[in-house]
Amino acid sequence: MSLQRPLREWGRWKEIDPASKTLLLNRGRAGALVTDELRAEVSEIVDDVRSRGDEAVVSATRKYDDPSFTADRLIVGTAEVRRAREQVAPEVLAAIRDSIEHIRIFNEEILSGAEWSREVSPGLRMGEKITPIASAGLFVPSGKASYPSVMMQLGVPARTAGVPLVAVVVPPAVDGSVDPAVLTAADELGISRIYRANGPAGVAALAFGTETIPAVRKILGPGSPAVVCAQLLTQAYGSTSINMMGPSESVILADGSAEIDLLAADLLNEAEHGPDSASVLVTDSPAILQEVQEEIAHRLAQLPEPRRGFAAKSLGENGGVVLVDDVREGAEVINCYAPEHLEILVEDPAAAVALIRNAGEILVGRWTPISSANFVLGCPAILPTGGFADVSSGVTVNAFVKRSAVVEADAAAFAKISRTAATLAEHEGFPAHREAILARNRLL
Repeated sequence: MSLQRPLREWGRWKEIDPASKTLLLNRGRAGALVTDELRAEVSEIVDDVRSRGDEAVVSATRKYDDPSFTADRLIVGTAEVRRAREQVAPEVLAAIRDSIEHIRIFNEEILSGAEWSREVSPGLRMGEKITPIASAGLFVPSGKASYPSVMMQLGVPARTAGVPLVAVVVPPAVDGSVDPAVLTAADELGISRIYRANGPAGVAALAFGTETIPAVRKILGPGSPAVVCAQLLTQAYGSTSINMMGPSESVILADGSAEIDLLAADLLNEAEHGPDSASVLVTDSPAILQEVQEEIAHRLAQLPEPRRGFAAKSLGENGGVVLVDDVREGAEVINCYAPEHLEILVEDPAAAVALIRNAGEILVGRWTPISSANFVLGCPAILPTGGFADVSSGVTVNAFVKRSAVVEADAAAFAKISRTAATLAEHEGFPAHREAILARNRLL
């Protein structure tokens, strides 16, 4: 890949051969994210935690994270959280509080007015009651960077929903520490059950419970392929996970009106996450392509390592640029790709938005970059990846509540519907069901 052309050029959408199109839609991956070898390795960890509890969590954390890890380090205590707060710069604490407030506003708006009840026919009233789930486990990754934003994006909706038991698992650094900003964000949210553990082992501990880590009913949070694999495996034992099936990714839909410097900066935004990320430009303007290539090359050279290497691969192998005839065809590409993040930088953004069906989030216009959505806007930033935006949504308060139908019929309404119920019960071969209807008919 030439230094002056860091974006992989896939050509025109309608001319891309099927194999290349599949590679593009797979984010540059030829094979599955969770390989058979990884599944086997993680399965051993999950089964070990299920059998041995804390002892297995400690063993896995020693092997993969902190070689000197001991069982007494599983719990992150209040004294450690207090020390962590002292290490967080005042401007970072102010940013954490600002971000929490925006996320809370967004999620409270979703939750408000969620319950409903109305008379759907004379004497028959239907509605829904909204209640929080019993418990939630939040997985906050570490390794490549500090992620207080993930802590907030998971923690604020859980707290807004009123989940009574919220437990957090964070993998430790090599020295056994947990990022102070993550601990401070958790403390700001009033979350005190914080555990340090290897990623897959921590997920398994949340699913099964150990002597130290409580079992929870739902596990959420992004992570490595190994963490995703652990979430999938624990589902077989009854835990409910929301899986973010892959690394960070973004697509930008741009036409000739897009500003080159902003376009290049935003393409690098997700590209710097890691070598497995993907950043894609979809445009109907061949004229801007050369300028974008040059501007990205210039900006790429200024990035420090390892971010420079991450971004180069995300743009040059996993991502790139796709040319389309017009915005409508661009929307077709996006709906096939189903990106985690979508930015729209076109002259008529409303028309473009109307064409989009599959995207984790849709960010419109020059003043709504992905980075502001990641950190402060308040919209969900824990989003479906790997093409799963075509079937799932980002994590909001809705992930932490459940709906119970509430229905009440009077005698007149029952009389009206009883024939239908009795007929279907008889047709499906359930005599006791039918008798429950007939017993009431005799009271009318």
